[in-house]
Amino acid sequence: MSQIAAPATPLGSDVISADAIFRKIAVRLIPFLFLCYLAAYLDRVNVGFAKLQMQKELAFSETVYGFGAGIFFLGYVLFEVPSNIMLHKVGARLWLARVMLTWAIISAATAFVRTPTAFYIMRFLLGVAEAGFIPGVLLYLTYWFPAARRGRITALFLTAIPVASILGGPFSAWILSAVTGAYGYSGSGCSSLRRFPPSCSASRSCFTSTTA
Repeated sequence: MSQIAAPATPLGSDVISADAIFRKIAVRLIPFLFLCYLAAYLDRVNVGFAKLQMQKELAFSETVYGFGAGIFFLGYVLFEVPSNIMLHKVGARLWLARVMLTWAIISAATAFVRTPTAFYIMRFLLGVAEAGFIPGVLLYLTYWFPAARRGRITALFLTAIPVASILGGPFSAWILSAVTGAYGYSGSGCSSLRRFPPSCSASRSCFTSTTA
């Protein structure tokens, strides 16, 4: 009894199908993650743009500023691994949302910093909050892309670093100039790298009326 041969599969059709699937996944994930990393990078380094106004308004010394800027990375290093463990347990969607919400709240709360101790605490907490994002995203990408494709996708995601470096300075300068004299803020009294003045410290000079 002769056997009926199975229809031949066109050579390379599986590869083409896989490429289309992973391309669709990349289009869905990478642009959003790219923008999130862009925000995270700017949020991490914007204290450098606020330095001059911060030192003037809060009378911080170079030592206070340097320690406060650096303590961010202590919290970042200490909580990278615990954060990824939690991401694996509760899921990437919930945990990454928690990470971004937490760092947004802490970043906004920096507007109320008045003392070196408060500055240290907020910078440390910001490092703790952001610690889970980059390692979490890298772990998340392993759920969607096999090892053979992961290098290219990771490199594409990490291009947010040079883009943030290129756009960060002009963007921050634009916000500083836009805030000056607007919404009752004095340019010499506040520095803002987002919608909030992070080095404001609620001093009266930060709320000088433009009509005064």
